[in-house]
Amino acid sequence: MNSQAAEPARPADGHGNKSPRRRKENFLERHLDPASRLSEILFGLIMMLTVTLTASVTAKSGEPDARRLLIAAVSSNIAWGIIDGVMYIMNCMTVRSGRARVIRAVQKAADRAAALEVIQLLVEPGFQYLTVQKNKEAVYEAVLQELAHAEPPRTKVILEDLLGAAACFLEVVLACLPAALPFVIFSDPMVALRVSNFLLIAMLFWVGQKWAHHIHAHRLLIGLAMVAIGLVLVGVAVLLGG
Repeated sequence: MNSQAAEPARPADGHGNKSPRRRKENFLERHLDPASRLSEILFGLIMMLTVTLTASVTAKSGEPDARRLLIAAVSSNIAWGIIDGVMYIMNCMTVRSGRARVIRAVQKAADRAAALEVIQLLVEPGFQYLTVQKNKEAVYEAVLQELAHAEPPRTKVILEDLLGAAACFLEVVLACLPAALPFVIFSDPMVALRVSNFLLIAMLFWVGQKWAHHIHAHRLLIGLAMVAIGLVLVGVAVLLGG
């Protein structure tokens, strides 16, 4: 007899085929949505590119070496990751505070009509063009039933906030690692800068393509648009003697 536990059967689709197994989310995917993850990566790339382009002017004269450039680039991303993590926590607290205000407003409303009006102001912008008024009213009623006896969330830092902040920090720091490798591999600062800038441009294109996928836009055009910003900055640096 096989000692291993039997694999649970996967549900079948309408044609009798088993549906594909859902991929397990990693830490970053659990705590940041796709748009947030791409934003954090973009911030990290821009921060790294800013440091390398600024250093290009002085690297030619031999002032900074590759090690100092590496430390400066990584340190700037670490600092931004910490700042972004703190901003994430503050945003989470602001969202919970707003939710608490809505719950209190609904529970303190003079009557049912006033409570529904509060809910309408909250919900209406989200799907005003998606359904008819009758369906909207059903949603308002369902929300009212949920909020009438809900406990307003307290505005304090919770574990999920800290995990989300850690995810922000990791996204920003990890984004700079590929572009930081040239400063470890090459001793010549100019060569390291050139290779690093090339990697940053390539990663900007990748971020643009990923973003285009989520917003259902042309992947090549959005990728090139994202790269254009980096190319302009690199071009300016080269013209200045970087």
